[in-house]
Amino acid sequence: MTTSLRAFGAVVLRGRPGEEEVLVVHRQRYDDWSLPKGKPTPDEVPPVTAVRELREETGALVHLGMRLGDQHYLVSSRTPKRVGYWRATAYAQYFRPPDREVDEVRWVAARKVSRLLSYANEAAVVDEALAAGPTTAVLLTRHAKAMLRKHWTGPDQTRRLSGRGRRQAIALVPLFEAYGVESLISSPAVRCVETLAPYGKHRGLPTRTVELLTEEEGTDLPEAVASEVATIALGVSAPTALCGHRPVLPAMQRGLGLEPRPMVVGEVTVLHRDARGRNVAVEHVKPTS
Repeated sequence: MTTSLRAFGAVVLRGRPGEEEVLVVHRQRYDDWSLPKGKPTPDEVPPVTAVRELREETGALVHLGMRLGDQHYLVSSRTPKRVGYWRATAYAQYFRPPDREVDEVRWVAARKVSRLLSYANEAAVVDEALAAGPTTAVLLTRHAKAMLRKHWTGPDQTRRLSGRGRRQAIALVPLFEAYGVESLISSPAVRCVETLAPYGKHRGLPTRTVELLTEEEGTDLPEAVASEVATIALGVSAPTALCGHRPVLPAMQRGLGLEPRPMVVGEVTVLHRDARGRNVAVEHVKPTS
């Protein structure tokens, strides 16, 4: 059985609605115009791959919006390849010298880009991105791996992350950065706060704690938790990471308008909400360690 190749990229947009430009690249090896994309490195989650590849191929620094449809095709007429795309916006760009991989980077008016792109399936992805519109991400996070209860002698709220948990927390930094997280909200339990701490330090962001999200309070008050999280979501105006515990997560999910589902430690559910506060897309990103 042939293993499918994977790659990730984005439709990067700039400009006002109706006047958007799309970022495309010319690849010397294939003499084609295409959307920027690339393969993941070991232990790299897909959204981080997309952002890294965009930076390396175009010099653009981007924040991801909602996930778009995957494209499937054959490489060399026999090897299947699947490419995942996001809608993205560029917030900065530096000069990238031409090289043998990408020799030209160009912003093209969205209304003209289909005539330039070498592949019809990529033009369809651009149309999907334009139709989708901008969204705001809420990243529901189960805290990273904590020390076992039987190995902790203090109050449970002070139980800290294990070595694996600290690595998972550090790995969340590029993931949160990919979506441009600007606000951190957490249970005050140490293992939750420590999960968000590396990103908070990286961006200079404080973490707001909500007592109701602890296991001790939230487990017995699921409806209150759901109501509190729904209120938080209504007030979200910028990408926000929200961290909680396994027993409380079903109520948090309901508060976000999601069907409850299990999450492993360090997993993130990325919920994309439109300007009217409606859920329009959901992603699930599991840790690689």
